[in-house]
Amino acid sequence: MFVCRSSALSPHVSTQLFMPMPRLALLLTTVIWGATFPATKAALEQISPLSFLLLRFFLGTLLILLWFAVSRHRLHHDRALLMASALTTVFLFLGYILQTVGLQHTTASSSAFLTALYVIFVPLILLRIDRRVVFATAIALIGLWLLVKPSTAMNLGDLMTIGCAAAFAGHIICLERFTRQFDAPSLLVWQMVAMTVLFLPAPWWEESSASAFSPTTVLLIGLGVTGVLATAAFAVQMWAQQQVPAQQVALLFASEPAYAAWLSWYFLGETLDTQGWIGSALILLAVVIGAFGG
Repeated sequence: MFVCRSSALSPHVSTQLFMPMPRLALLLTTVIWGATFPATKAALEQISPLSFLLLRFFLGTLLILLWFAVSRHRLHHDRALLMASALTTVFLFLGYILQTVGLQHTTASSSAFLTALYVIFVPLILLRIDRRVVFATAIALIGLWLLVKPSTAMNLGDLMTIGCAAAFAGHIICLERFTRQFDAPSLLVWQMVAMTVLFLPAPWWEESSASAFSPTTVLLIGLGVTGVLATAAFAVQMWAQQQVPAQQVALLFASEPAYAAWLSWYFLGETLDTQGWIGSALILLAVVIGAFGG
């Protein structure tokens, strides 16, 4: 007969039990970000891209400030934290701008594949290269190629999207360091505020009409997914990156195109052929090997 000698887990058992939690949380955030693709695609039938990003980050900022007010969490604003937030915001803003502008000059499939190249850039920049990561990254890239079927011809849009991947890699690396050094919620709120301010001129740049901002069902759903759920996912990322190495975070995020393809197939009726299913399965296999194995 089994006898429980203690109601508390030993520190070793507890650590082993909860080690996967940050990775599972990051996997959930990746599913949410995958959902932003069909939600954004539908919303962009009404509103231009940068104006939509302005609304998205403005809504996210309001929600985070509301959380600060309700939770009475102290908002830190010391110089070092603000500098760290500014640096991470630069990478995040460059990533969004280069991806959005680059998409105007390349195909959506090439953009999806090239953006995911941060899965290579992160371990290379950090010089964290081991056999398991290399093997998992190779499987992920093969899966991405099968899933999105990118064009082999290189153009200006492709080069800008590679720059976007490098910027997102820089953002992931910064978060690994700064979330362990500063108050993560404060780091998050200053990023969101800065992104909102940076996108404020968007309606004038794009000459958006007032009707583009009409609260239609499609726009509200898009903002619900990107402004509410994706902001919550961003907050979870800030927490999880205090515990998960950046190269594993990049590998987990590489599964985003797979979720985007599945959700677009289910909700938007987009085609996903056998090659796409195989590719997305390989991506998930790579995540299991690289982020959860060993």
